[in-house]
Amino acid sequence: MGARPARSTGRPARQRRRRVITAAPRASWIKSLPKTRGRLTVDAPLGGLTWFRVGGNAEVLFRPADVDDLAEFLTQLPEEIPVTVIGVGSNLLVRDGGVPGVVIRLAGSFGHIDVMGDIITAGAAALDLTVAMTAQEAGLTGLEFLSGVPGTIGGALRMNAGAFGGEMKDVTLSATAIDRAGTTQLLTLPDLGMSYRHCGCPDDYIFLSATMQGHRGQPAAIAAKMAEIKTAREDSQPTRVRTGGSTFANPPGLKAWELIDKAGCRGLIRGGAQVSEKHCNFLLNLGEATAADIEGLGEDVRRRVLETSGVTLEWEIRRVGSEGEQA
Repeated sequence: MGARPARSTGRPARQRRRRVITAAPRASWIKSLPKTRGRLTVDAPLGGLTWFRVGGNAEVLFRPADVDDLAEFLTQLPEEIPVTVIGVGSNLLVRDGGVPGVVIRLAGSFGHIDVMGDIITAGAAALDLTVAMTAQEAGLTGLEFLSGVPGTIGGALRMNAGAFGGEMKDVTLSATAIDRAGTTQLLTLPDLGMSYRHCGCPDDYIFLSATMQGHRGQPAAIAAKMAEIKTAREDSQPTRVRTGGSTFANPPGLKAWELIDKAGCRGLIRGGAQVSEKHCNFLLNLGEATAADIEGLGEDVRRRVLETSGVTLEWEIRRVGSEGEQA
C-alpha cells in the first residue's frame, strides 16, 4: 500500500562508571508492529546517534525504506504509540531514561537533492552543508547560510534554522510532510508558519522534503562566502567536540551568550558537562557526562540568567525521552 493521496493544508570532567543499558521491557505492542521494508530495531541505543553522545535507548527505532514504507507503517501503527523523529542528532539531547514508543530516523532515499533551474528540492535527510555545496556547484546563491547550520533539512524546517544572516523562511517555497495517519501534506510557506526558530506545523508532521529558491550567482563568489562562514564558525564556536550547537534562542533584541556571560556562567561545570569557554551558549560533554548533567547545567544557566537579568532563556536544543537511568 502506498502513501495516501496528497492534499494541501492551510495552516574538567568528572570520571564515572557508566551503567550498560541492556534490554528494556518488551511492551506487547512491539510484538505486533507492522511489517516494513525498512529496519526495525528494539532497544536501540540512541546516544551514539547524537552529537552529545549521551542518552538512553529507543524502545523501537524505525528506519523506513522510503516514503511509501513510512506511510504504510504510520497507517497501521496504533495511535496511542508515541512517535519521535530524529535527524543526525546535532541539536538533540536524548535523556538517560530513553525514548518510549517509536523513534523514526530518515536516511537513504530521504536524502536526495535535485536542482532544476534556480530551484533546489532536498529530502529531509539531506545535510544542510551538502545542500549549500550543491547550490554552490550549480551557481545558485542565497543558500550559503546552510553551510553554517549543522543538521538536516528536516530539522532546519522544524525549527526555521538560521545562521550568518539567513534562515529557512528566507529560501523555502514549499515543503512536504506526512502526518500521523500516513497522509502526505503539501505545505506552502504561509502554511509552515515560520518565525524565529519556530515552525507552526503540527508536532506530529514528519517533514519529507523542502523546495527552496536560489538565485543565479558566481560559483567562485559563493564558495568564498561559504569559506568565510566556515572560518567565522570555527573562530567563534567550539567545533570537533561533543556539543549540541546553540543551546538557547536569542531573546528579542538580546544575545543569549551575552546574558549567560554576564551571569558568570562561562566555564561553569556540572558533573561531566561544561558551559563552553569559547562560546558560552554552547554546552559540552567533556567525555563522561550524562544527559542529566547536560540538561541540569542548562537549567542552572537559565536560573542564573533569570536572577541576574530577569530574562528567561528558552531552550533551542530539543530534549526528548524520559529522565533517570534506563532499566
